[in-house]
Amino acid sequence: MQGTLNEIDIRSILQLIELGQRTGELFVETYNSPLLPPPIGENAFTATFTQDSSSRIDNLQTPGSFWLVFFVNGQIAYAADRSNNSLQRLRDYLRRYRVEHTVDRLSDTPTASINTAEYAYLWLLMENRVLTPIQGRTIIQSMIKETLFDLLSLHQGIFNFEMGCAIAPQLTTLEIASLVTIIMKQIQQWKQFYPLIYSPAQCPVLTEKDRLRQALPSNAYNGLDIWADGQTSLRQLSRYLNRDLVTIARAIYPYIKQGWIQLLDAKALPHFSFGNTASQPLPTAHNRCPHVICIDDDITIGKSVEYILRPQGYQTTLVNNPLEAFHLVFKIHPDLILCDIAMPDVDGYEVCAMLRSSTTFRQTPIVMLTGKESFIDRARARMVGSTDYLTKPFGESELLMLIEKYVGLSTASVPPMKPFHPENQT
Repeated sequence: MQGTLNEIDIRSILQLIELGQRTGELFVETYNSPLLPPPIGENAFTATFTQDSSSRIDNLQTPGSFWLVFFVNGQIAYAADRSNNSLQRLRDYLRRYRVEHTVDRLSDTPTASINTAEYAYLWLLMENRVLTPIQGRTIIQSMIKETLFDLLSLHQGIFNFEMGCAIAPQLTTLEIASLVTIIMKQIQQWKQFYPLIYSPAQCPVLTEKDRLRQALPSNAYNGLDIWADGQTSLRQLSRYLNRDLVTIARAIYPYIKQGWIQLLDAKALPHFSFGNTASQPLPTAHNRCPHVICIDDDITIGKSVEYILRPQGYQTTLVNNPLEAFHLVFKIHPDLILCDIAMPDVDGYEVCAMLRSSTTFRQTPIVMLTGKESFIDRARARMVGSTDYLTKPFGESELLMLIEKYVGLSTASVPPMKPFHPENQT
């Protein structure tokens, strides 16, 4: 079983594996915007998998994050993000038990036949009685839940399920249906924190310590003061404290809104914030061309925008998942945003309203894209603060005239039109 996530989503794939009581491995890979460099640590299998799937994946896309999920009789036995083959995740979980440095002191080298060192080292720690079986089981279950949180947030990518032997040795398994229900609920709750919290890899840092000290119990403040160092990510906090991401995010969200805690950009972002990618240095304001971001779950539309604008000297970035858009928008600060209205999970109206709620994008032109001409759609788009409206399919001249109107190369120094806000109207 193989294909793209445009054809079938992760949840349906998991259901099919569970219903068929299959044993084997699921490989999932996302691909990034062609403007972004491939992730560090890309392995040979990733490259081969992408090449074999080239008939289904646009050749302008580059490999991104890569996951493995192991199944035994329709249940999950282990899951991991293989984009980074280091043992950092295992060390993070070992920190709960204050034995994170034992991995480096192991005299033996794992000889497990499976192609993930993390799992093999975990078993070696149990064999050396550094961990108890109960602790090992707890860590594996946490790893599975963490990985599924990432996978169930995906909307673009390729997958391949291969039947095979059960992972060995085997310590635990989790039923898919009940687990997916729990994690999907967490993902819906996680969306409430956008756009202030958009990635598990963001790192909190305290900016108003005195106010936090007065507002929080002493033990809560002391914990924050230790962990919120600007280098420890939200995901690492969830591992250290044995709490899910939503619980961590909910606890600090009120203080982020007040500006007492700041979230620093991650060094390496997970799947729903563009996998493990790193943006190239942006040109300075004196010499750069206008940058346009197109947020549309239809890859064809994004490619059309890129095909039209790039030859004219514009920088373009394509985003297929609206939930992933917030990170790049805040990181790049584009000159203009094209945003489709009809998208899964978060529609264009919500994206526009969230961006307008930030002072950073109060004046940025936001053009809504839609597949139908409707007065109601236009009115609603204006009510959430859109600058203009473009009906699909659009022609080259139509798009260029609209872009030129607001951020064209000849008008780059002219302030853009002020977006519509109800409070500005009489």
